[in-house]
Amino acid sequence: MQGGKGQVAAGYVLYGSSTMLVYTTGNGVYGFTYDSSLGEFFLSHKQMVTPAEGNIYSCNEGNFNEFPEEVRHYIETCRNRGYSARYIGSLVGDFHRNLIKGGIYLYPPTEKAPNGKLRLLYECYPLAFLIEQAGGMATNGYERILEIPIQNPHQRTALCIGSGYGKGGKPTEVRSEE
Repeated sequence: MQGGKGQVAAGYVLYGSSTMLVYTTGNGVYGFTYDSSLGEFFLSHKQMVTPAEGNIYSCNEGNFNEFPEEVRHYIETCRNRGYSARYIGSLVGDFHRNLIKGGIYLYPPTEKAPNGKLRLLYECYPLAFLIEQAGGMATNGYERILEIPIQNPHQRTALCIGSGYGKGGKPTEVRSEE
């Protein structure tokens, strides 16, 4: 319950065509791929850095009409710019793809979940720590995830996470053409 800035490590294991362990201890992000023939993990991704910009957005567009107007506008802007919509419904799977290829994962508030749905303590804090170590950003739309004070272990929040720093280390934005 010490909050996101007090983390010392974060990581995940991703199962798929290969099994991968990705973690940080606050000094970069490292990926290890499992070799089943030897029964061991090997360093396959040293000092992972998410691309500064990406053209993938991941969100459950089935909830589009329940999203705040600003989020709907952002998604429309992504569509108009030809960004690819990729959403498999697995937070870690979508996050991992966007970490590697560049992009953003969105789980905004909805009418049914006005505070968001993801758990701050054990879903959002760890991934926010990872993405910031890889050069990206994590926010609830108003403040940095790692700076949101924790009130209870199951506290929920909205999440926008992924590529975020363009040239000069400044946050990038998708702006409408208006």
